[in-house]
Amino acid sequence: MLRSAAKNHERVAVIVDPDDYAAVIAELKAGGGALSAQRRLQLARKVYAHTSAYDAAIAGYLTSIDDAAVAAPDASPARRAFPDTAAAQWQKLYDLRYGENPHQQAAFYADARSALAGWPPSRPTIASAEVLGGKQLSYNNILDLDAALGLVLELRECAAVVVKHNNPCGVALGATPAQAYERARAADPVSAFGGIVALNREVDGPLAALLAETFLECVVAPDYTAEARATLAAKKNLRLVRAIGDWTPRTGDAVATVRSVAGGVLVQTADTGLVDVRAARVATRRAPSETERDDLAFAWTVAKHVKSNAIVFAKGGVTLAIGAGQMSRVDSVKICELKAGAALAGSAVASDAFFPFRDGVDVLARAGATAVAQPGGSVRDDDVIAAADEHGLAMVFTGMRHFRH
Repeated sequence: MLRSAAKNHERVAVIVDPDDYAAVIAELKAGGGALSAQRRLQLARKVYAHTSAYDAAIAGYLTSIDDAAVAAPDASPARRAFPDTAAAQWQKLYDLRYGENPHQQAAFYADARSALAGWPPSRPTIASAEVLGGKQLSYNNILDLDAALGLVLELRECAAVVVKHNNPCGVALGATPAQAYERARAADPVSAFGGIVALNREVDGPLAALLAETFLECVVAPDYTAEARATLAAKKNLRLVRAIGDWTPRTGDAVATVRSVAGGVLVQTADTGLVDVRAARVATRRAPSETERDDLAFAWTVAKHVKSNAIVFAKGGVTLAIGAGQMSRVDSVKICELKAGAALAGSAVASDAFFPFRDGVDVLARAGATAVAQPGGSVRDDDVIAAADEHGLAMVFTGMRHFRH
């Protein structure tokens, strides 16, 4: 009935959204009982969006039911993770000034299901966040904000994350938000310039004063004090983003990730796994100390959010150097050595995937690392372990890989 009425929108007005009642009533009163062609078209558009989402939801549900479940109609139907027919409806939030580059057009869409209670869980997202000040978010801002928010949400302690070009360049824990940000920025001050900052605590006055000291694109946090907003209002181009939701770190959210490729899409469950590195299997003669285990756990959490091949050096709750996106793992290690030098002495290292050869371990030991966390699983694990033993390193195998392409 809705579709039939919408087909005849040139003569019929059909309402599917209660939010339209007031506007339609006002126009009927003002127009002597008539609605404009523009209004009828707007209403018809909503009908087709609504019914298409309804049909897609039914098709997705029915094609997700395991065929074997049909033979036992009294039992709860078993569901497949990926239905035969997958459809998503996206609602445009706003057009963007341009895409990754000025010659590309772009827009920001939100999953239509996000408006439904209970989906996704009340985890903060950039799509549901509120922009409190500054210019409109750009395409690259949104990508970087999503990356920064994803990492800071996994850190329970007071933490700050600085992201540049979709990779964290500085991550730190602190007794206060100001201290956490100051340590994160100092981890790589050159890269932090013009970056994105994420905090998992409210932005207060002391932190706002630090944020105002340099050029930043965006800040995302649970909230901002009145003092902080007043201080940052002077930074006309700084976007302040308040991400609303439950900031409690958790795993297992039933959310899928979608990546487009030419002619199709790739769908997978989100990478919500995170091994407790403090309990990971020790592969070397020397076991890591408690302090080293804490540093390894912190570095491992950060490495999960770094583009592969990912190498993270950390100490005392601060990243010292991050090697990201290299085609060779040993090159990621060398980049860290080049960037941080002597500061890497006594550090712990996390590698998002196994070391295929011992050369990476040789370089990180030369740089001053004392402990390593890696998934293991290489055919040359014995060689890599032997190299670690030669250098007196402690190495743990997590058994879980975190490739990020």
